[in-house]
Amino acid sequence: MTRFYRGRHRPGAAPGSGGSSGGPAPDSGIGEPPTDGDANATIRQALSVGVATGAYGISFGALSVASGLDVWQTIALSALMFTGGSQFAFVGVLGAGGSGASAIATASLLGVRNGLYGLEIGRILGLRGWRRLLGAHLTIDESTAVCVGQPDARRRSIGFWWTGWSVFVLWNLTTAVGALLGDAMGDPRTYGLDAAAAAAFCALLWPRLQNRLTGAVALGALLVAVALSAVLPAGVPVLVAALVALVGLREPAAPASPPATTASNEDPVT
Repeated sequence: MTRFYRGRHRPGAAPGSGGSSGGPAPDSGIGEPPTDGDANATIRQALSVGVATGAYGISFGALSVASGLDVWQTIALSALMFTGGSQFAFVGVLGAGGSGASAIATASLLGVRNGLYGLEIGRILGLRGWRRLLGAHLTIDESTAVCVGQPDARRRSIGFWWTGWSVFVLWNLTTAVGALLGDAMGDPRTYGLDAAAAAAFCALLWPRLQNRLTGAVALGALLVAVALSAVLPAGVPVLVAALVALVGLREPAAPASPPATTASNEDPVT
């Protein structure tokens, strides 16, 4: 008779390990289907971030064409680079008359943060093989923020994949719209699209300011970014401000091991 454990970890299995001792179970690459209210709440959060961020792709499409790229180059840039800050920096340098080499260097500097995000996402989700490559492409500010803000492994997986895909799809669609319509739409900032993405980040950050340390780190990073914004190129102050978070790095205390589940507490299904 085969016994399956419903709603509990098997005895000796660490939470999030998938029943093995080699770290987190490999992620599916498409996220878990919603089965309860908590999962649905994470999906709603992911989609709201995707809509707020994706809408600003209209601005990128219009600016990219104005900087000298054609429609197809603009669409390819969004699909292949897929990191908003680096994309804006790239077309900004070109639009100001800079060389292609300087545009690539500036965009690469801002893209370094995604590599750092990838180290954490790989550890959390345990991605392997082609899923690791796919996850690397979807590792951006928004997908990382939603992922790490979730309370358990399943919701972190849902948050990462749903946010990553929603931003990717909407960002590329709105990039195409912006590139095709260009100046006919006017300045996208008049519609508040630039503020929408910032507001989404504030909404993600606020619940994490739970003590004096996190509040002090956030305030310090804000002051550094504002002070440097007048003297450094766009995007660089944010990278420097991120160093403020180093003062808040502490090794979390190891949680107490849960008592082993006995056979009398199991809920077998035959």
